[in-house]
Amino acid sequence: MKLTVYFEGEFWVGVVEHESGGVYKACRHIFGSEPYDAEVLEFVRGEMLPLLERTQAGIALDSAPADRGRVSPKRLAREAAREMRRTGVRSLAQEALARDLEHRKKTRRIVTKAQKEAEQARRREIAVSKAKAKHRGR
Repeated sequence: MKLTVYFEGEFWVGVVEHESGGVYKACRHIFGSEPYDAEVLEFVRGEMLPLLERTQAGIALDSAPADRGRVSPKRLAREAAREMRRTGVRSLAQEALARDLEHRKKTRRIVTKAQKEAEQARRREIAVSKAKAKHRGR
């Protein structure tokens, strides 16, 4: 699991990336103004896991990363420094975020359409009952 906090346009954004069982998921959290360390820690402790669990769409990875065994401390330090220099988010994370957004759009469209149809049916029922009442002379 990895959290990347970066400045995007006018807001600070945190992207959580997680790989498990050959599935890659990413979710995005907008902090707003520059977050303090305590604010980031509070997000990690409280909101990060539920946010990641709500993410429904994920990307199936071709193969799970191989266990590299013991890694040299110098190599580990170089990889950590490379990660610190890197800005932004992986393209895989961007793709996962886009898929999750499309999934939420589809579900929102379905729910909205069902609500509109229910409202139309309710209004139609009211109109029919009013017409029957007028026809009966009430």
